[in-house]
Amino acid sequence: MQQLLEARGHRVQLLGMTTRGDQILDRTLSKVGGKGLFVKELEAALEDGRADLAVHSLKDVPMQLPDGFALACVIEREDPRDAWVSAQCANPAALPQGAVVGTSSLRRMVLLRDMLDQMGRHDVRIEPLRGNLDTRLRKLDDGAYDAIILAAAGLKRLELASRIRHSFTIQEMLPAAGQGALGIEILSNRHDLVEALAPLSHVPTWHVVAAERAVSRAMGGSCSMPLAAHAVWQADQLHLQAVWGDAEPASDGASAAALVRAMGQEPVTTLAQAEQLGERVAQQLRDGGARAALPVP
Repeated sequence: MQQLLEARGHRVQLLGMTTRGDQILDRTLSKVGGKGLFVKELEAALEDGRADLAVHSLKDVPMQLPDGFALACVIEREDPRDAWVSAQCANPAALPQGAVVGTSSLRRMVLLRDMLDQMGRHDVRIEPLRGNLDTRLRKLDDGAYDAIILAAAGLKRLELASRIRHSFTIQEMLPAAGQGALGIEILSNRHDLVEALAPLSHVPTWHVVAAERAVSRAMGGSCSMPLAAHAVWQADQLHLQAVWGDAEPASDGASAAALVRAMGQEPVTTLAQAEQLGERVAQQLRDGGARAALPVP
């Protein structure tokens, strides 16, 4: 991002920050405040003038920004897929008996559990994994896990693509809303920045992630809900898929409930139309039995 801005003649100074989401490593995000933990300190820096803009991975940005803040720009999407990282196991089918797989995402937990159940691999444990990328890779290398699942885009941006042993297809593991896309947040009254950032924005990506995020917003927008939403362009049509799963084990020990799937497609030329498509797909999920997240008290 710094290079993109500097190439357009802007002087850029980086403000190093560590968020609460990076600091709390012993609990899952769903239990400590959700996605907002990754952006609140950055928004405080915007508000008090220490920073002019904040660059976020859109999958970590709450679906509703606070009053006074705006998403000014969405950069062209990187690889949206999930990546399987393991020194010993080429893919989930190669896991040893009683293996442990690490992930911080309830979405990945539910989708991987479904995949493993279909293989008859009820012996594999899926355990929480928190920390920045280096911390997660170190835990894997230290033997705490047989494999971990990460976003392919993060590994590629940090020149760690060689750690990817297997990239899940979109159909194998539907990505999170906004995964692989970067968004730039600013104060909503900074019209000068809107103008400066406009050339960096990739409108097709913005429409895609707007539809995905609308599904999440309509379902409650919570990281405590295992929800995937992914859209792609096919000709002039935006095709959107979504999957919801139940993270709570059945009280009688039975297998987890079947995943609820929904999809829709239509021509889209505005952000409002993309969001309307997302809302319709979310309604399909609810009609199929998916439960929206309860509001945080």
